[in-house]
Amino acid sequence: MLTLTEIAEDPLRLTSRLKPHGGSDVILRPLTHADAGQLAEFLDALSSESRRFSTFGGYDLATARELCDAIARYDKLRLVLEDVPSGRIVGLLEFSLALTPADIARYQDAGIRLTETTDCRFGPTLADDYQGRGVGTLAFPLVTEVARLLGRTRIILWGGVRADNPRAIRYYEKNGFQPVGFFTEADGSLSLDMMLDLQQAPDPAGPSTRRSHP
Repeated sequence: MLTLTEIAEDPLRLTSRLKPHGGSDVILRPLTHADAGQLAEFLDALSSESRRFSTFGGYDLATARELCDAIARYDKLRLVLEDVPSGRIVGLLEFSLALTPADIARYQDAGIRLTETTDCRFGPTLADDYQGRGVGTLAFPLVTEVARLLGRTRIILWGGVRADNPRAIRYYEKNGFQPVGFFTEADGSLSLDMMLDLQQAPDPAGPSTRRSHP
């Protein structure tokens, strides 16, 4: 099982080169301390619609620095998708190894007992011009691989998925997530909890068919 410290010390262990159809290659790798400027540009460029679906504390350099400063210090693992050859960050994939009391309560109401030894939270954000291009689906076998390497057997959505975001719901369903139940956000909107049981999902395909290392 990999630890967050081991990943930070050797990010190449989780670095892969993805080859989308009809577009430039994309590198999937752990966030590093040197990424603050590029990450700030990524956050700042997100449209209001993307920000509604992926909520951060801010969308500026201060937030980017905060995310970079958190590397291997808490319970979060963040991976970035980097466009080749521009080097632009075009995606942020976030894992949390901690659960919130609200998560635990909602899932318990649905008859599912969450534990931090088996479960993790996951949330992806893609640049607007990379949405709907299949990059998220191409990267998803690596998402499940990372969860397994972290010793987790189930993935739940970080904050659920907005009920009025059908494209995201289809993406999760396509990749094996099962609906758990709806809940109401603080602003009154409706969201859906979803879970992926990795013990019931196939292992990701090997590097020869899915990806190549840079």
